[in-house]
Amino acid sequence: MRLLFLAALRRHTGNAVTAQRVRDHLEAAGHVCILKDAFDFESPSEISNFIKAENLEAAVALHLYRGGRLLQGNGIPFGIIFGGTDLNEDVNQGDKNKVMGKVLEEARFAVAFTESMKQTAQRQWVDPVFTREVKAKVKRTPGVRLIREMAQEDLHAVMKNCFALVNSSVSEGMSAAILEAMDLEVPVLARNIPGNTAVVKHEVTGLLFSDPQEFVQLAKRLVSNPSLEKEIVANGREYVRKYHSWQEERQTYRQLVRTLERSTED
Repeated sequence: MRLLFLAALRRHTGNAVTAQRVRDHLEAAGHVCILKDAFDFESPSEISNFIKAENLEAAVALHLYRGGRLLQGNGIPFGIIFGGTDLNEDVNQGDKNKVMGKVLEEARFAVAFTESMKQTAQRQWVDPVFTREVKAKVKRTPGVRLIREMAQEDLHAVMKNCFALVNSSVSEGMSAAILEAMDLEVPVLARNIPGNTAVVKHEVTGLLFSDPQEFVQLAKRLVSNPSLEKEIVANGREYVRKYHSWQEERQTYRQLVRTLERSTED
């Protein structure tokens, strides 16, 4: 099939990495997958013209609102992959909520990476004002550096040389960084929130903290207990390979796209 894949493609972001990975799965199954940035289109009519010009048969969108709304009414079957902010932020905005509901009614399938995403856990948006405040505070804090986005290969090289990965998000869909750390055999210290607990089991695949004091306590424990570090690293690696296998993910997307193929035959 000739597929359109819509996603937010800002470089070196989780969505861009996920989009590239899913596109690889679809192309490995023998499909032609044209990956486009959703922000390059302003309306469903622009998408419609693109679909006709490229002779596309079906579509997939990463992010229910940003990508999904553009596929409505275009006459081709499509599926949705939840992005995180769509379920945790946009769902709380009335106008976007209505649009996303209509998109889901039309979609042939929807993919949620975690149970918490499926249940639409709430999320706070990090706005530009908050970002400036964080940057200013980092500059005033000794021993803390704010590093710009980097290519995945470079990021993995940095992670491998770290004592641990810390996820202090106040909300998450599914943290790719946590899964990557586990796969790279780097211990994980993560805030105890639904998105993180979906992939981190305390003292088994990582360590979960609820406040700064508990974080310090657990970090010191990890430093002083090599056997604990070894155990959670081994368990984390096994968890990723068992439940987040790229081979199984590839096969799942192959099966989902077959539902789009069947739709074009109806």
